[in-house]
Amino acid sequence: MFFCDWKKLGLFAGGVLFGTAGLKILSSDDAKKVYTEATAAALRAQDCVMKVHSCVRENASDILEDAKRINEKRAEEKAAAVIEDEKAIEDDAKEV
Repeated sequence: MFFCDWKKLGLFAGGVLFGTAGLKILSSDDAKKVYTEATAAALRAQDCVMKVHSCVRENASDILEDAKRINEKRAEEKAAAVIEDEKAIEDDAKEV
């Protein structure tokens, strides 16, 4: 006796039909227009992100250069203070 589950067979046939129709829908001209518009939007978003990235990078490099100058100035001031302290010590030693 041959037993066939009609429910499973119907689901399989529906899946094949839906898959075939889905492929036709996905490859239709309207779908291609949607894909093209979505890709164009993604490219515009990429351009926007790259502009922001460039701006942030420029600002970061400016900040880095300013920070380096500040540290160089502090180092020079510290070195000058050490030299002044050494001169003061030498002057005190000469007086004694």
